[in-house]
Amino acid sequence: MAPWALLTPGVLVRTGHTVLTWGITLVLFLHDTALRQWEEQGELLLPLTFLLLVLGSLLLYLTVSLMDPGYVNVLPQPQEEAKEEQTAMVPQAIPLRRCRYCMVLQPLRARHCRECRRCVRRYDHHCPWMENCVGERNHPLFVAYLALQLAVLLWALYLAWSGLRFFQPWGLWLRSSGLLFATFLLLSLFSLVASLLLASHLYLVASNTTTWEFISSHRIAYLRQRPGNPFDRGLTRNLAHFFCGWPSGSWETLWAEDEEEEGSSQAV
Repeated sequence: MAPWALLTPGVLVRTGHTVLTWGITLVLFLHDTALRQWEEQGELLLPLTFLLLVLGSLLLYLTVSLMDPGYVNVLPQPQEEAKEEQTAMVPQAIPLRRCRYCMVLQPLRARHCRECRRCVRRYDHHCPWMENCVGERNHPLFVAYLALQLAVLLWALYLAWSGLRFFQPWGLWLRSSGLLFATFLLLSLFSLVASLLLASHLYLVASNTTTWEFISSHRIAYLRQRPGNPFDRGLTRNLAHFFCGWPSGSWETLWAEDEEEEGSSQAV
């Protein structure tokens, strides 16, 4: 196999993220920022904490990027016969669809990802920065990564600003602070994007919906004929189910319960 055959989009994206992360960290340490001042004063706790947070965010990024997002099994194993892919366990009001791309029975809230070429449970979106889908298994870690990454970015933004000195001749300032200023602008952009992503995902988690369902509810069969979100069980239960897996139960069961409650209310 040729060496360049190993340079898949996933490898390139993850390598780029890693290089950019440590490159920005190196710029902050090499310039006259608060990091260097802490080192000179012998206060090593804060620089060490910053490095550990950067390392933690990078490891969390790689974990979310490389893990199984919740692929639907192409060939269900014998012990999985009672799971939600099987039509015998699904209320008759919710006929399961067979994916036209990979030909598996799609559980409720699953969707086929053309980039991954697999169906993903509780599909949220395909993240190009991760080069992986965000689905049922890695969505909680994805939200945790966004929160940690935002904390690191905001701290790095403060550090970059602390090293900028504007009261210098233009040429001297450009040579001494040009790279740091470019880093500050880059960190500002990344902080804005991470803030918007974290806020939007926290809103979606609180209402127990996904990015795909939020954007395409008018095209999704199990949502377009319903006045509200059939999976919303209130803020506390939504958060408990998302982060802790409690209360457990298939989405088909929740959908059917909501259908029964709606029918009962209309009958009354």
